[in-house]
Amino acid sequence: MNGITPPHWHLLGAGHIGTWAAGHLLSAGHRVSVVRATDAPIVNARLIDADSGDETRLRLPVASPAALSAPLSHVVVACKTPFTETALARCLLAADATVIRLQNGVGTLDGRLPAGACLIEAVTTAAVKGQRDRHEIVADNETWMGGPAARPGWFAGLSEHWPGLQWTAHIRHRQWRKLVANAVINPLTALHDVPNGALLTETPLAEHAAALAAEADRLLARIDPTWPGDSLAGVQAIARATADNTSSMRADMARGAATEIEAINGWLLRQADTCGLALPAHAAIAEAVRRQSGRIRQR
Repeated sequence: MNGITPPHWHLLGAGHIGTWAAGHLLSAGHRVSVVRATDAPIVNARLIDADSGDETRLRLPVASPAALSAPLSHVVVACKTPFTETALARCLLAADATVIRLQNGVGTLDGRLPAGACLIEAVTTAAVKGQRDRHEIVADNETWMGGPAARPGWFAGLSEHWPGLQWTAHIRHRQWRKLVANAVINPLTALHDVPNGALLTETPLAEHAAALAAEADRLLARIDPTWPGDSLAGVQAIARATADNTSSMRADMARGAATEIEAINGWLLRQADTCGLALPAHAAIAEAVRRQSGRIRQR
């Protein structure tokens, strides 16, 4: 660790991705406590490598009310985006807290952190699925962390234990690449209840995907003239690589959970309003997801 003491992280959101991240942090000697409204003192979880079948059992302590009454210095926000405000309300952040945001979408922590906080954005191509305490790592690919702040001292040691972890000062384009993929694949597969690969094999869905990607590129190029565009190729590559998978939004809608549409397509629409740009395809699909999700949740 080069003489640097690994920090103690408080995890908001011990779902699939949050638990997967906790496993990597623990393997690097970092401490992890879960912030959760529960009487249970321990969160037991299993991380299973889908390829090898290797299993790692985690025992994550739940932070006590006394611990949460003091300002937290290191926090990982990995909860589903609709629950961000509720999760943050359970704890007090230090004025200079370091916060890793490991969520879909963009902008979910805007205006919600202390002015002196250091926000580290994280983007991953890892895929984790399962139920309850069983988290199956389908793909442990690349993960990028970064932002305007300098790379923290603990990062080098962490990267030795977190496969594919990299630091970049220019993370925005990587965020946007994932955002566009989510803004195309998630709502289409959720609305039509199809696996990701259907966007390649069903002509109406493929055409809809192309329209959504083109609109997103037009907006992002307006925001940042250096945006390279050509998002459709990336969307298709992800749909091809995950052809049999169920998107997170499709899974959320199927079980009547709140979707992340506001942090994904909703972010694009809010930026478009600021720029005076119309995104009719995104506006229509976001509204369709809201309506269908609302009907399902009322059943």
